[in-house]
Amino acid sequence: MEKRIIECVPNFSEGRDKAVIEAIADTIRNSEGVRLLDVDPGEATNRTVVTFVGEPEAVVEAAFRAVRKASELIDMSKHHGAHPRMGATDVLPLIPVAGITLEECAELARGLGARIADELGIPVYAYEAAAFTPERKNLAVCRKGEYEGLPERLGKEACGADFGDRPFDEAIARTGATAVGARDFLIAVNYNLNTTSTRRANAIAFDVREKGRPKREGGKPNGKPLKDENGNVITIPGTLKGTKAIGWYIDEYGIAQVSMNITDISQTPLHTAFDEVARAAAARGIRVTGAEIVGLVPKRTLLEAGRHYLRLQQRSLGLPEEEIIRIAVRSMGLDQLAPFNPREKVVEYMLEDAQTPQKRLTDMTLRGFADETASESPAPGGGSIAAYMGTLAAALGTMVANLSAHKPGWDERWEEFSDAAVEGRRLVDTLRSLVDEDTDAFNAVMAAIQMPKGTDEEKAARAEAMEAATLYAAEVPLRTMRAAASSFGLLRRMAETGNPASVSDAGVGALAARAAVLGADLNVRINAAGLADTAKAAPLVAEATSLVAEAKREEEEILAIVNAKIG
Repeated sequence: MEKRIIECVPNFSEGRDKAVIEAIADTIRNSEGVRLLDVDPGEATNRTVVTFVGEPEAVVEAAFRAVRKASELIDMSKHHGAHPRMGATDVLPLIPVAGITLEECAELARGLGARIADELGIPVYAYEAAAFTPERKNLAVCRKGEYEGLPERLGKEACGADFGDRPFDEAIARTGATAVGARDFLIAVNYNLNTTSTRRANAIAFDVREKGRPKREGGKPNGKPLKDENGNVITIPGTLKGTKAIGWYIDEYGIAQVSMNITDISQTPLHTAFDEVARAAAARGIRVTGAEIVGLVPKRTLLEAGRHYLRLQQRSLGLPEEEIIRIAVRSMGLDQLAPFNPREKVVEYMLEDAQTPQKRLTDMTLRGFADETASESPAPGGGSIAAYMGTLAAALGTMVANLSAHKPGWDERWEEFSDAAVEGRRLVDTLRSLVDEDTDAFNAVMAAIQMPKGTDEEKAARAEAMEAATLYAAEVPLRTMRAAASSFGLLRRMAETGNPASVSDAGVGALAARAAVLGADLNVRINAAGLADTAKAAPLVAEATSLVAEAKREEEEILAIVNAKIG
């Protein structure tokens, strides 16, 4: 299951007092389960933009603590700055990164807004995707009149806050109001051009950006802008929805660029924008030579791009994640101006690297894994080995599919084998995760065994924990059996229709899959036998028995196909 990750980018109305800025940043930095990515103060604006990421519940809690700290340290009655603002915490957007929708972030934002109002007494406006009315999707509507306009707006039905609304008072005079919302991830990207002309870069930007360009008299670039009956300038829309763009010259690189913000990556993914800018540039005799990501991107953005370019090449999509991202980087020239390190540019990777390293079996070398298994420690044991045999089975099926996808003379079948490889890749990832989860399950049982058992309450708690851990220890190898059994379909297809030169690999895969199923079955049964509730044990054992019979039958039939082809 994909990990759920959101980003939060609160803007605090203090950009000059380093002690205040650091105190707010430390509140986030010391919150469990989040990573502080950036703190960007502005002296002229007297405003600091903070960026942090994590799982939704952890991010919401860290955001609340930061709002509370800002309300304690910032006095809005004394605030002056160049940027529009209405509160100590001025705006606070939640942004989906992975495993969560914009709508779910909007619900989280509303819950956070209600909590800020209830517990801190700060009026909150809900904006963007969290807005309750269409007008308030626009932040400028929520912030109309800024801090100075709050006395005229709060406590009034038409323009009061969504949460904690009341007439302006002494407490609000200090904290101001806050806008809490949800928006999609914004990607900032610059497209490198083989020209030094800012005018031509601007022309390309106007071709593609959603706003487009003004319609002019006679269609001439220097013609007078045309207006409608209401006096509004008539525009010719650009080709990319959810984008803003301009052209500029970068002295450091000696080239012009199209600088773009993609505000809706669901409508305009990064690769779509790149291809369209390249098309518009080519129409004007200019080439896009590469692109430069400013800030961070969600992993899915690069994976979608990599798969897009693999499809254009009619190559298999069933590749490891790292290889797909490498294809994306090279296809869009993201490393043209400077090295592009995904560990420093992808939100999910940065969050992973920030967490306390945990010793995982799947991060070991083959030798290290074997030595760890052979040591005096009871884990990893048979369950992890069964899961790893299943991983290798699915990997072999995926390999045959990938080899078949680009076999000379089979070009028309590339998509058939690519789909098979994608299925195999999913099984590889699932079974690989079960290698470590089986050891986690064993450790859960050991933790329950070590619980105190002196009082009646302690004995009851220990018994409950033992039952839950034992059930988990039986369910994990059963999931290994299901996933390993699923690989037989792929292996059979590869034995029957895949690259003939690799038919023996499909056969070895079938042998490994059978071993995985039968090995995991032993772990299901030994753990199910330890359950006090036999009603829970019976269906686990029954399903495992059925999967064992299926595995034996599938292995025999696939080997018959393989042996017939080998001769």
